Amino acid sequence: MKDTLTSVILSIKPVYAQAIMSGTKKVEFRKKIFKRPVDKIFVYSSSPEKKIIGFFTIKEIVENSPEKLWQEFNNVGGIEKNDFFNYYQDSVTGFSIKISEVEKFENGIDPADFFENFCAPQSFIYLEEKTAQNMEEKTSVDNVKNNEELVA
Repeated sequence: MKDTLTSVILSIKPVYAQAIMSGTKKVEFRKKIFKRPVDKIFVYSSSPEKKIIGFFTIKEIVENSPEKLWQEFNNVGGIEKNDFFNYYQDSVTGFSIKISEVEKFENGIDPADFFENFCAPQSFIYLEEKTAQNMEEKTSVDNVKNNEELVA
């Protein structure tokens, strides 16, 4: 049986989340990685924003030592060297999620619209495919409504 690709919500600090959405940050660094095959990551911009601001698809996930990850990705990682090595302090290995396609939502999504008692994940949470589709459709509907308001 073929593994089904799935989506996750990844909790990311606003400065890094915005850099991903603008295209200046082309990789996301993580200490731990998914156990299931994941193809799409919804970006939850943590406090103070607290919204799902878009998603990206994964080009590749690279596992290596923090030193090697820094050597390979420091120019596209969107993070200062001190912050990077503080994040990976006491870690033998780390992961670099290479970002492929990015889609920014015009208006962020309040997770409470889709999840009862939403609690921001420490790292990530898996999404049911239907929920992922509903989030994408909601932003499409919101964009159409906003465009109609501009025309009216």
